Amino acid sequence: MKRILASVLLVLLASPAFAADVLVKIKTHSDAIAVGGQSQPARDAVAEQWYGPGRTAQLSGDTSFIVDLGRHMAYMVNHQARSYVPLPVPIDIVKVLPPEVAQQAAMMQMTATVAPTTETRTIGSWRCTGWDVTLTMMGMPMKLRVWASTDVPAALLEYSASVTPAFLQGQMRLTGESVKEFAKIKGFQVATELTADVMGAVMRTTTEVVDIVEKPAPAGTFEPPAGYAQKATLSMQDLQRR
Repeated sequence: MKRILASVLLVLLASPAFAADVLVKIKTHSDAIAVGGQSQPARDAVAEQWYGPGRTAQLSGDTSFIVDLGRHMAYMVNHQARSYVPLPVPIDIVKVLPPEVAQQAAMMQMTATVAPTTETRTIGSWRCTGWDVTLTMMGMPMKLRVWASTDVPAALLEYSASVTPAFLQGQMRLTGESVKEFAKIKGFQVATELTADVMGAVMRTTTEVVDIVEKPAPAGTFEPPAGYAQKATLSMQDLQRR
């Protein structure tokens, strides 16, 4: 009887319901840029992104972006203001933007095409393959090189495959067809390099995964913190902190 109970326990603990979450730490660098008399210095940041079954949460500075497919909801959280804005999935961020920017943002739908390459490289401890992505927004082309790897924990591949489409659609305002294009990329995105010509100035932003750890996420990671005020729309202050 004890052997049977032990076997049942092992099966339960090995099931997805008891699988560990995955923490991914990502460093981001944006080069300095000057456009139309406005200048922006170089910026560096480190973000944490948690993945669980059907859920993801990105924590960067004073903001969080949460996607919960089980609830068919996403949440944009401002920790400094102790507030959050809920959005139904599929995400249309225009619906929660301040009126002064919503009309212009509605025209900023992004399209994407993805093409594989034969290039490979090792980033950190992960063997990666290169993918070329062409992005277009309001007629402006942008180039994105993605380095993706299947040499990451199986749980991360499983969790990210389900939630990444909704996450990217919300973050980048991708069309439905463009979301399908991104689905062509095999593996987890370990590093990216985005370049664009903005009014004659070159904009360049890179990301790179620096750590992947399997462990349970802290309680409340995948939901707005208790006590935070729910708002119907984002404010200009919310946007400036992102």
